[in-house]
Amino acid sequence: MTSPRPQKKDVLRLAVVVGALGVVFGDIGTSPIYTIQTVFNPDDPHPVPVSDGNVLGVVSLILWSVTAIVTITYVLLAMRIDHDGEGGIMALISLLRRWAGHRRAGATVALAGLGLFGAALFLGDSMITPAISVLSAVEGFKTIEPGFEPWIVPVTAVIIVTLFSVQKRGTAAVGRFFGPVMITWFVTIGACGAWGVTKDAAILKAVSPTYAIEFLAGNFEYAFFAMAAIVLAVTGAEALYADMGHFGRRPISVGWIFLVFPACALSYLGQGALILEDSDNISAPFFLLAPEWARIPLIVLACAATVIASQAVITGAFSVASQAAQLGYLPRLRILHTSSSARGQIYVPWVNWLLLVSVLTLVFAFRTSAALAFAFGMAVTGTITITTILFFYVAHRRWAKPLWLLALAAVPLLALDLLFIGANLTKLVHGAWLPLAIAVTFFTIMITWQRGRQVVTTTREDMEGPLQAFVDDLDAGEDAPAVVPGTAIFLNRGTTTPLALRANVERNHVRHEHVVIVTVEVETVPRVADDDRVTIDALGRPEDGITQVVVRFGYAETADVPAALALLTSEQTEGQLDLDGATYFLSRIELHAGPEPTMAPWRKRLFIATSHVTADAADAFHLPRDRVVLLGSHVEV
Repeated sequence: MTSPRPQKKDVLRLAVVVGALGVVFGDIGTSPIYTIQTVFNPDDPHPVPVSDGNVLGVVSLILWSVTAIVTITYVLLAMRIDHDGEGGIMALISLLRRWAGHRRAGATVALAGLGLFGAALFLGDSMITPAISVLSAVEGFKTIEPGFEPWIVPVTAVIIVTLFSVQKRGTAAVGRFFGPVMITWFVTIGACGAWGVTKDAAILKAVSPTYAIEFLAGNFEYAFFAMAAIVLAVTGAEALYADMGHFGRRPISVGWIFLVFPACALSYLGQGALILEDSDNISAPFFLLAPEWARIPLIVLACAATVIASQAVITGAFSVASQAAQLGYLPRLRILHTSSSARGQIYVPWVNWLLLVSVLTLVFAFRTSAALAFAFGMAVTGTITITTILFFYVAHRRWAKPLWLLALAAVPLLALDLLFIGANLTKLVHGAWLPLAIAVTFFTIMITWQRGRQVVTTTREDMEGPLQAFVDDLDAGEDAPAVVPGTAIFLNRGTTTPLALRANVERNHVRHEHVVIVTVEVETVPRVADDDRVTIDALGRPEDGITQVVVRFGYAETADVPAALALLTSEQTEGQLDLDGATYFLSRIELHAGPEPTMAPWRKRLFIATSHVTADAADAFHLPRDRVVLLGSHVEV
């Protein structure tokens, strides 16, 4: 009798693949809606003339660009590098930070800065994706009723407002429906594409890379500018890598190779065949692929798919912002976990409402998906190029492969990426400046916050003084504070004395019978095992009842301090600490710009302004609010 276990494993693997299809591929899977339409857009500042040779060349270039960037760069190469299971640009940055103190530190620091700019570009991408995706889907109604055009922007705005309004509910409740919807989507667009190929089977010639090469070599004046739109076919490639920690490399690879790529390829081929048959079909080739009776269901399905695509990139923005805050590039943000079982499903209110305002601004400013496409390409190409550079550097360090061997893959892939960047630079005045401006803004905020934190930390260390010396002098002399019963927990940043503890002793002249000084450290790894979560130090005088505890979290984890302290055993605490009834003392820092030239005056103002979005420490560390006491301090930057 055979064991049922292999069958259960197969079911679980299938469930993970379905889940990946619902979350990972939404963005790249909706690219066929607008890519070819944008390439041949007659309103483009550098339009591509419609001819048989150009259509074959464009479709071939799309297919082989997707193969080179998504299949080779991400699926076959980048996804082989992970940081304790996590992927994406933040995982690469954290690896570089771990190496920053080693040999070639200058190169790793510079590349980490480049990666940070790539993360900033991704945040810009998170603003543009919902706008262009939903706009492109709603625009499909024009193929049925041309009079619908004035309603495109208002309907898009309503969908977007609804999408962002339900973010606080999380994706856990509806996540199980995402996979089946996207499977239906890919089967549908693949079937429509196959039906479109029958209109002119000559389009199958585009499968040969020779047509892409001939288009680039023989019509470079058109092909170069066309690449600014062709890059839209690979939007969402970064999501494959970033979501590897949620689903694993294998399910994502299986979903891409066996369903997503074939479906998208058929859609591009079908649209090309439709244009070969009648050049007037360039107005909306994706929706015209469907028979007239099926057009409305396809548009409705497209709206659902673009909402899912937007959901995926919004969740990605939440994750990037959360990880950047944990690594010290952004202030501590209020983060809500929307699922008790699914890892990585979080809601960041401040980021959510910032994205909503930004997306609506883009919709009302650009008004069409074609206009937004000029901006979209720059964000995509920038992120992909930076990820490729970081990957090959990390691969060289981790795998110890000779540079010449890695160069065989790196040079052609980076040459293609740089060609895409060059093409998008020609759209700079037509909208490509937007993602660059967004990225520069976020990058400036992040490096300013990092620098400001260093200044504040140095100032606080001078104010706080050494912890050991404070403990040694605590009960000495006539000014020794009164000892009151109970357990007090003071959160701290290092080996200095917490400002709240010093203020309690110097101002109130009391200390608790049992004092726990908790230092929270965020490691450059995604997660920390419970066995390594807490370490304890009695500071050399256990009879005084003062204990130092170091609590460690990974950058992808929730900093739940009470849960971490609960891991302490009675042997470690000698059964003396009342953690369930303890009072938590926090230092509330008020920042002011000081005369010292620590930063440029405008950066000081930016740092102080950014500090106002810092989440309450009690919420951030999951402290019981009814047992939290705040003591204020003044710090100049």
